[in-house]
Amino acid sequence: MNKTMEAAMMLSSLSVYRGVLKRTVPGAFYRLLCACDKPATDFLQAWGEFFALLSDRGFADDLMRCMTEAALFDENAFSRAAAAGKEHLLSGEIIKAVVRDLDVVTAAGRLTPDDIISSYVHKDEISTIVDTLPHWKTGSPAAELSDITELAGYYKRNGCGMFARYRAFLWQNGDIEPVVHPDSIKLSSLKAYDLPRNTVIQNTLSFIHGAEANNCLLYGDMGTGKSSTVKAIVNEFSSQGLRIVEIPKDRLGEFPQLAERIAPVPMKFIIFIDDLSFSGEDKSYAQLKAVLEGGIASRPENSLIYATSNRRHLIKESFADRDGDEIHRNDTIQETLSLSDRFGLSVNFSRPGKEEFLTIVRSLAKEHGLNIPDEQLAAEAEKWAIQKGGRSPRCAKQFVAMLETGMETE
Repeated sequence: MNKTMEAAMMLSSLSVYRGVLKRTVPGAFYRLLCACDKPATDFLQAWGEFFALLSDRGFADDLMRCMTEAALFDENAFSRAAAAGKEHLLSGEIIKAVVRDLDVVTAAGRLTPDDIISSYVHKDEISTIVDTLPHWKTGSPAAELSDITELAGYYKRNGCGMFARYRAFLWQNGDIEPVVHPDSIKLSSLKAYDLPRNTVIQNTLSFIHGAEANNCLLYGDMGTGKSSTVKAIVNEFSSQGLRIVEIPKDRLGEFPQLAERIAPVPMKFIIFIDDLSFSGEDKSYAQLKAVLEGGIASRPENSLIYATSNRRHLIKESFADRDGDEIHRNDTIQETLSLSDRFGLSVNFSRPGKEEFLTIVRSLAKEHGLNIPDEQLAAEAEKWAIQKGGRSPRCAKQFVAMLETGMETE
């Protein structure tokens, strides 16, 4: 048996790290190896599909890295246990299987294009086009896979599976999907609002360190940095195991599935609900209240709920709602108005005054290297705020961006 076919058979027998074959590039590589005894058209098609995927992922010069990273980011019994610091509780047979699987993946990654071509049973049929086939380089394996103790340490520091590779996620289509290119905003780039922002930061740090922490509602005027604060906090503390999963308000009924998905993951999660508010007829607020109060769909211990809203009281209510013919209408009103009180921590981000707004503008202008006389800067900033309907950090950021383009305020 040639080594290409042997590699295909060994990959077929992966156990603990079997999820590697579900990854796009390793799966295509496995299909190429299995095509070494297939008709020429099948073999060449498998070759082309594999190389297209490999180059699309940026690994045409480093197949080994691609294969071993697929193993590194696989979520399985060992990676989950190691992330929780409990790998020592696994049986010796599982540890042996882990070592074997990693050796199999590494050995497959060492195969060169020439190795595969020489193993193809019908190579005479493709002799005229062999030299034109695209070739890849094997490269080097991920260093973390060189030793199982080193690998366990990596999982303990960084988590496992996609939660080790990504820090931001969306709940959609009934599952958690990673955000490949999340907002990279940093705390250092956020201006003013130090007191409310530090309140949220301290609550988050308590959560990360295993101390008491509260679900948090960030409320206030538009453009004041509520959502940016949450995203920047996750970016700041992702190296300490903090992750974020955003769930749309209209998917709160699926919270039990989300909770079940993250509960066994040995990381800390902020479950993020952006721009939260409910109409009087929208009964989904009852689902959120049940989550906040610890109902059947209560949040797992490794998570907090952070929500943003432009409203302190999350239920939209009209004067007409206070009339009507309900006998115990006051009880209903109190129930709807008290939803925001279910959050243990409510933090206000209110619209800045004129001086605070100009302070933000000056800070952003300096950060962007804009050399504009202060009197002119202040006058144009105030004119811009009037045009935009009010002052806010978002308004200040847009104003400075406009100055960078060289445009003039109208």
